[in-house]
Amino acid sequence: MGKFMKPGKVVLVLAGCYSGCKVIIMKNIDDGTSDHPYSHARVAGIDHYPRKVTAAMGKKIAKMSKIKSFVKVYNYNHLMPTRYSVDIPLDKTVINRDVLRDPALKCKA
Repeated sequence: MGKFMKPGKVVLVLAGCYSGCKVIIMKNIDDGTSDHPYSHARVAGIDHYPRKVTAAMGKKIAKMSKIKSFVKVYNYNHLMPTRYSVDIPLDKTVINRDVLRDPALKCKA
């Protein structure tokens, strides 16, 4: 069976506070590392989607239209692949191991 957890693949998160969210795999590590000794993937997704704009919002449109994203490392057991994939170029140099450790840099990335 071939490897199907590849960068650009859309997957669903099954566990944790982001369960049910759709995320995109940015980098997959099949063998594990010293920090995470299991097969895992670095994923990015949207935490807070923009709301539908209505006439009653008035001045709150800018606040309600904001998007909040997240970047996490997930075990393959907690991800369910879908049949979809995206072809956008992912800049892997912006998000590395050091950025994921520091919360301030993580928000900036």
